[in-house]
Amino acid sequence: MIRRKAEARWEGTLREGKGNIKLGSGGFESLYSFGSRFEDAKGTNPEELLGAAHAGCFTMALSLMLTKAGHPPTSVETTATVNLDKVGDGFSIVGIDLVTRGQVPGADDALFKRLANDAKENCIVSRALKVPMTLDATLTA
Repeated sequence: MIRRKAEARWEGTLREGKGNIKLGSGGFESLYSFGSRFEDAKGTNPEELLGAAHAGCFTMALSLMLTKAGHPPTSVETTATVNLDKVGDGFSIVGIDLVTRGQVPGADDALFKRLANDAKENCIVSRALKVPMTLDATLTA
């Protein structure tokens, strides 16, 4: 089993506090805050990171599918927009919009769209957004 880790630390209250997010590989580390999540302050946020993961996974999956279909792509570029909105008393991710463009010699538009839809439904991150989750919570002194 391959295991990937990320860490987050938060200090203080929701509005006045601040945090740090980092990848276990050491490839990325950033500050985050209420302002970077719900306003336009500097730093990252969980939704942006989810979008990056989804765009990366989807793009790799589509590239694989195109190659298996006999049309290795020259390039595939994807933007994932994670939509966060007020729902009831809190906020929820209400959707993710994927926009992808590909340079794929020999492929037609119908094939590209069919495989892109397949990648949207079946890439690892798309599937992960539908799985059960576990939690181990311990209060420390």
